[in-house]
Amino acid sequence: MALGRLSRKALLGLGGNGGRLGIGLGLVRGFETVTLPDLPYDYGALEPAISAEIMLLHHQKHHQAYVSNYNKALEQLQDAISKGDVSSVVKLQSAIKFNGGGHINHSVFWKNLAPVQEGGGEPPKRSLGWAIDTQFGSLESIVVKMNTEGAALQGSGWVWLALDKEGTKLSIETTANQDPLVTKGATLVPLLGIDVWEHAYYLQYKNVKPDYLKNIWKVVNWKYASEVFEKESP
Repeated sequence: MALGRLSRKALLGLGGNGGRLGIGLGLVRGFETVTLPDLPYDYGALEPAISAEIMLLHHQKHHQAYVSNYNKALEQLQDAISKGDVSSVVKLQSAIKFNGGGHINHSVFWKNLAPVQEGGGEPPKRSLGWAIDTQFGSLESIVVKMNTEGAALQGSGWVWLALDKEGTKLSIETTANQDPLVTKGATLVPLLGIDVWEHAYYLQYKNVKPDYLKNIWKVVNWKYASEVFEKESP
C-alpha cells in the first residue's frame, strides 16, 4: 500500500498504545491545527491558591508552546506523508503525542478551575457527588487519595479523576509527562485533571508540591466535572 493512501486508522496505529494518542493524527488531506483557548477567568482570579504570575506563564508560555509545536509537527507529518517518508512519519509520533497531549490536558485543566466567587471549591452535587460518596465514602477521601497519588508521582505528569464508561465507575489515574488520559484506556473520560509538572506551582510553592495539591482544591470547578459526568455517563 502506498503511504500516500494509508487510511487514518493505519496512521493512528503507528503511534503505539493501540493508536490511542488522544489526538486527531495524520489526516492525509486537510489535517486540522489547534489554537490556544482563552481562559474563562482573569489570570489573577484564582489567587491566593494559584498566583497570577503562574497562570500567565502557564497559559501564555507553556500551553502556547504545546500548541505551536503540535501544529509544527502536523505540518511536518503532512510533508512526510506527501513524500512517502515512512521513517519521518514514525519519528513524528512522539512529538505529536507529547504536544498534542499537552494541549488536550491543559484545555481540560483550565476548565477544571474556577474563582471562589464563581463556585470554585464548592463540593460536587447531584449525580457526581452521589457517585463519589458511594464509591469512595466521601469527597475528603478522594482528595486525600488524589493528593497522595500526585505527590508520589515521580518526575512530571498528571493525576486524574476519571469516569470509566465501560464499567460506569470512577477511577483515579496518573499519567506521565503529557500523556492524555486516553492512553490509559479508551473508555476513560477526564472529569478532573491536576497538573503536577513543576511549572504549574514552582514559582509560588517552590519544591513543596503537597502544599500546591492541598490548596488547588479551593478553586476546583466541580460544576464542570459534574456536567461532564452527567453527559458521559451511559
